[in-house]
Amino acid sequence: MEKKVIFSASYYTQKYYSNPEFDGIPTSIRNELRMICISLAEKLHAIFTIGFYENGEVYFEARAEECDYDFDEIGVPLEIKRLESEQRELIKMLKLWYKIYMTPEGQPIKEAILKETEKRKNSD
Repeated sequence: MEKKVIFSASYYTQKYYSNPEFDGIPTSIRNELRMICISLAEKLHAIFTIGFYENGEVYFEARAEECDYDFDEIGVPLEIKRLESEQRELIKMLKLWYKIYMTPEGQPIKEAILKETEKRKNSD
């Protein structure tokens, strides 16, 4: 199944990547995702990635560079499970956003949201 990265951060290079394809995700959610990604890359001493599978499911992934023999392969899955539990609502919002804005089934909902937004702008 194809993966699409939303954010990725590297402990090794001290840099992060934000996929412009997902710039439409609300700013507050993007900021939270960025902070999660950066903080977990630091905590796990890894390259941490948050993304979508092509079916809209959210995935979290941590991997080490080949030469990093201190990578905690046992602790990473535990940390990801904790993240999934603590950020359940955020994950739900991401899935909903993906369904509305990135799938053909969501197109009618997206159009209705845009119409409602335009009505509100025009009435102000």
